Amino acid sequence: MMSYKNLGLSNTKKMFENAMAGEYAVPAYNFNNMEQIQAIITACVESQSPVILQVSKGARSYANETLLKFMGQGAIEMMKEMAKQKGLKEIPIALHLDHGDSFETCKACIDSGFSSVMIDGSHFPYEENIALTKKVVDYAHEFNVTVEGELGVLAGVEDDVVAEESTYTKPEEVVDFVSRTGVDSLAISIGTSHGANKFTPEQCTKNEDGVFVPPPLKFKILEAIEEQLPGFPIVLHGSSSVPLEAVKIINENGGAIKDAVGLPETELKNATKSAVCKVNIDSDGRLWMTATLRKVFAESPSEFDPRKYLGPARSALIEMYKHKNKNVLGSSNRV
Repeated sequence: MMSYKNLGLSNTKKMFENAMAGEYAVPAYNFNNMEQIQAIITACVESQSPVILQVSKGARSYANETLLKFMGQGAIEMMKEMAKQKGLKEIPIALHLDHGDSFETCKACIDSGFSSVMIDGSHFPYEENIALTKKVVDYAHEFNVTVEGELGVLAGVEDDVVAEESTYTKPEEVVDFVSRTGVDSLAISIGTSHGANKFTPEQCTKNEDGVFVPPPLKFKILEAIEEQLPGFPIVLHGSSSVPLEAVKIINENGGAIKDAVGLPETELKNATKSAVCKVNIDSDGRLWMTATLRKVFAESPSEFDPRKYLGPARSALIEMYKHKNKNVLGSSNRV
């Protein structure tokens, strides 16, 4: 059993209290490899933003769960060293399991030093979701680990999360769910979606430039949830904007990403003024990393040094994360 406190990590309780008071959202960025975690830490230290490092079940399988734990610990040490060198404040960092699918997965993460876990029982019948979520909460709270639950289903595909259709969160269920499970935060479905193709062309309209514009988020549902759960931390999943520039670079350099549509950043910025205090972003990082790699390979086809293509990809990620912190989530200079 490894306590997250011994690794220097923070849970999300204070992060969310500060975010709601300051009307901003804490970024939750997924990572799978060294370059991604380096970029996240660099961007968040330099922009002085708290951050949640997210690990999916797929990432645990890909990177090895033991290595991931020590990557989290290494991120803390990197953050401290960087902050000292630059004369900046140290930032709070949480290590979070994204879309935990079982009690066993959540327990394994808690035991290995994660400071926060998500148990996603949203695809189960309501009472099963409550029972599973409460079981995780009861165990996690023994070790002061925070737990995120989910009501409603997001459409789309990302890692092990697959759903053809979304089911909006029912505001009339949230009080019962939160009170019976004891969760610390609640992921809701109000129109966000997983992956780079969040909406079909048929669901969108086109602006004067011919760009697909997705349907707006269901802010009325969010407002109804806030009325039922005043001051309770709300989480948005599937919140990548799917930047057209990155998609264009990918497709111009041999890629084939068709009809990619994300969430307008203005929608996310508006959401942060509410009880939404955690916003999950994964696909945007994947797109910019892929765009940079494809561009390097197209322009330098003889290149075989990983540092020469992963380095530029890391730099692109740093700029993207800084932009999200400063201009979208409002989390810059909040430590």
